[in-house]
Amino acid sequence: MLDKAKSIEDYIVKVRRTFHENPELSNQEYDTQRLIVDELEKLGLEIEKVGNTSTIARLIGSKKGKTVVLRADMDALPIIEESEIDFKSKNDGVMHACGHDAHSAMLLGAAKILSGMRDKINGEVRFFFQEGEENFSGAKKIIEAGGMENVDGCFAMHGLPTMETGFANIEGGYRLTGCDTIYVKFEGVSGHGSSPQLAKDTIHPACMFVTDIQGIVTKNVAPQEPVVVSVGRINAGTKANIISKYAEIDMSMRYFDPAARKVVHDAIIRHANAIADAYEIEVSVDIEESTLSLKNDDDLVRIAQKTSEKVLGKGKNILMKPLMASEDMSYYFQHAKGVYINMGFKNDEKGSVYFPHHEKFKIDEDYMVYGTAMFAQFALDFLDSELY
Repeated sequence: MLDKAKSIEDYIVKVRRTFHENPELSNQEYDTQRLIVDELEKLGLEIEKVGNTSTIARLIGSKKGKTVVLRADMDALPIIEESEIDFKSKNDGVMHACGHDAHSAMLLGAAKILSGMRDKINGEVRFFFQEGEENFSGAKKIIEAGGMENVDGCFAMHGLPTMETGFANIEGGYRLTGCDTIYVKFEGVSGHGSSPQLAKDTIHPACMFVTDIQGIVTKNVAPQEPVVVSVGRINAGTKANIISKYAEIDMSMRYFDPAARKVVHDAIIRHANAIADAYEIEVSVDIEESTLSLKNDDDLVRIAQKTSEKVLGKGKNILMKPLMASEDMSYYFQHAKGVYINMGFKNDEKGSVYFPHHEKFKIDEDYMVYGTAMFAQFALDFLDSELY
């Protein structure tokens, strides 16, 4: 399969560079979608546009069998690119700083390869070109459109500069965190700074709350369960001598275990109400789900590891700790078993060393043949497996 990917390497690189020069923000990937659809139409696949800019393509094999999803995200970020490359972003203030351009190009490459192998496909390969991963909106749109109906397994990948090109990370269990945004708003009584006893201040209680919640993670959650609660925004007050009626706090929370998540949610609400009661003010707590934690299925991990040996060779699977980052791929895993892997593209000589979301982010394009081959080979291996 790697040889097949290498035979179309120029195509994969060209498509990726086109995406990179013309990045589009989440749910605005209209030109990206047009290019993808144009390429898919050449392959004779069944194509369906869903959501704002997402695309589902179906490849029906010569024999009946299972259905596997291969997914690539395609949105860029609001970042001014500072990398020195010939195909630098032409869209001021927008950059493919997370490698989604490569993910989409590799999936197109896999579709190109597999479309010429229908006689070897036992079932259906379903390709998801997904919008809005960065704001966790795209997966839900594809699911709402019926994209996960009758799906037996799904597969996706992400490139990382923490592993050399030609290596991968494929292992079971929780791999990415769930993410919630929590909004806390204290309401008191405004007044003059000279007479605080006649008002009900909210800034002091808000500061007490920010300090207090750090104890939730250390005292309410088991040490073996990673949880991160970060306060990213505080807004209160208008003038030095005015007691602030309102104080708003925005927090981000990351977790793996849903049970630990509930413990923290309950504790945040409990602590907020206790502090509000102590200072005789009101408080509201709104919890907004961004995405769920992602847990790889052990059976699909074993298939992907065998796929990796075929594509990369033995000894190329590097174990690593789970990332505290989040991904909306987890929503697909609520409908079918899945596996999410990391592919290395670190190359010091090429400057491919910056972590995603950095203004100098730059991939080693040599890694794309490996990613393309992994997409295609996993689809065949899963459909040929005896699972289900």
